[in-house]
Amino acid sequence: MYTKLNLGPLKDSMAGVVDGQPMDPLGAVHETGRTILQGGKVVDPKNSIDGVKDIAFVDDTITEVADEIKPKTGDRLIDCSGLLVVPGLVDMHVHQCDLFEVSTQPVFESARDGVTMGLSPGAGNTLMAPALLGAEIDRGVPLNLGVYIGAGNALCTMLSRDELIQLFRGELDPSVGSTRMTRNMITLLTAPLTIGIKDHMGHFIMSDEDIDTAFEVTSLAELVYMSHTQDPEHTERLVGLSDGRPIHLAHMTAAGCGTHGDAVEGMKRVVELVKEDHVTGEFVTTQLRPGLGSREGLKMTEASQQVAYEALESGLVDILISDGQNDATMKGFGDTRDNIPCLLELPEIGVLSLSEAVASMTCNPSALLAERTGNAWWKEAVGHLGEGALANVTVIDEKDKLATLTLVNGQLAAFENRVVRRGNGAGGWVSKYGMVKRTGIGDLVTHSFQA
Repeated sequence: MYTKLNLGPLKDSMAGVVDGQPMDPLGAVHETGRTILQGGKVVDPKNSIDGVKDIAFVDDTITEVADEIKPKTGDRLIDCSGLLVVPGLVDMHVHQCDLFEVSTQPVFESARDGVTMGLSPGAGNTLMAPALLGAEIDRGVPLNLGVYIGAGNALCTMLSRDELIQLFRGELDPSVGSTRMTRNMITLLTAPLTIGIKDHMGHFIMSDEDIDTAFEVTSLAELVYMSHTQDPEHTERLVGLSDGRPIHLAHMTAAGCGTHGDAVEGMKRVVELVKEDHVTGEFVTTQLRPGLGSREGLKMTEASQQVAYEALESGLVDILISDGQNDATMKGFGDTRDNIPCLLELPEIGVLSLSEAVASMTCNPSALLAERTGNAWWKEAVGHLGEGALANVTVIDEKDKLATLTLVNGQLAAFENRVVRRGNGAGGWVSKYGMVKRTGIGDLVTHSFQA
C-alpha cells in the first residue's frame, strides 16, 4: 500500500504539471520585488550595528534593516542564521582584467571570495583601460570594477598639464583631445572614467617634473594618487615631492619583505610617512596572515609583520586590500582568498576588533574614496548596509572563513565559494563620478540605443 507523499512547500515553489498544464510557481504570486536576508549576525561599522538583524533590499538598493522584517507574499527569503553579514567587501587595490590579462577568471575568483567592488591598478593601464574593461563589464562580470591609470601612461600624450586636468574632469574639448591625445573616440570619451593614477616603481621611473605633474593632475582633478611602496627610498621621494598634496601608499607591507633593505627598518620607514595628514596607506591581507605572505608574491618577516600590526592597532593604517590575484597575468603580492580569513584572524589575535577589521574593507576605503574624489556617493552608497545603500553584501561562515554568499547590486553573484552563472552580469562600472551599470562599449558592435 502506497503512502501519500506530502509535497509541503515544494508544491507552491517549484514548476510542475497540474491537470495537463505546466504550473508556474510564480504565476499566481504578486511579487513585491523584495529580498530579505534573515537572522544573520550583522556587523556594519559605519552604522554602529553589531547584532542579529534582517536586511531587505529591492533591486539594487537596501530598503530596511530591522530586528525582524515580516515577509510578505512574493518576498524572497535567504536564511542567514549562524552566519556573519557584512557590507560587500571593497578591495581598492586588486588586479582585475589588466591590459595584458589573458583571462577574466580572476574577476570571478574575487566574487567567489566575497569582493563586491574592486579597483584595478594595472602597471600597463593606459588611457584605453576604461574602454577595454568597460567592454568586459558590458559582456558580464560579477562585481563592480574600476581602474587606475599607470602614471607614466597618463602623462605620455601630447596633452598639457591643464589639458590633462580638463580631461579627467570631463571638460576637455574633443577637438583638442583628438589632435593631442587620441583619434580613437571611444578612448577619448571613456578616459575620464577612472578612479586615479598609480605610480609603478620599477615599471616607470619618472622625473621629478613628471611626478609633480601627476600630483597636480590628481589633486586638482580629484583623483586618487596611489604610489608603489616596496622600496622605502622611492616612497619617501614620492611623499617629499607631494608637497602636501594627497598620496595613498599602496601595499605598504611589501616594504617589510626585505627586498630593498632591512625588512623591519623598511616597514618602520613607510609607517612613519602615514603620520602626515595628506598621506594614507594600506596593508595586504595575505601578508598579515600567519604565513607572512605568498610564495608567488613577497613574504614579510615576523618582526616586520609586528610593526604592521602596531600600525593597525594605533589606527595609522585602517585600510586592507588583496593586491591579487595570484591567478592573474599581472599579479599583486596577495590574493582575495586571504581577505576574509585575515578579517577574522586579526580580531582573534587581538590586533583589531571585528568591527574595526570589517571597516578596513568596507566603510574605511569608501570614506577615503569619497574624500579624494570629492564625491559623497562613495560613502553614501558604498561600504555600509544602511537604507539607500547599494545592495552589496558579503555573507561569511566564520567556521570555514569563506564567503557563503556574495550579493552584488542585489544579485547573487556567488554561493558557498563558487560563482553563480546567473550573476555574471551583476557588476557595473565605477569611477570618481560614481557608478554606471553599463558603459555601452560592449554593445557598439551589435546595436545602439535610440531615445
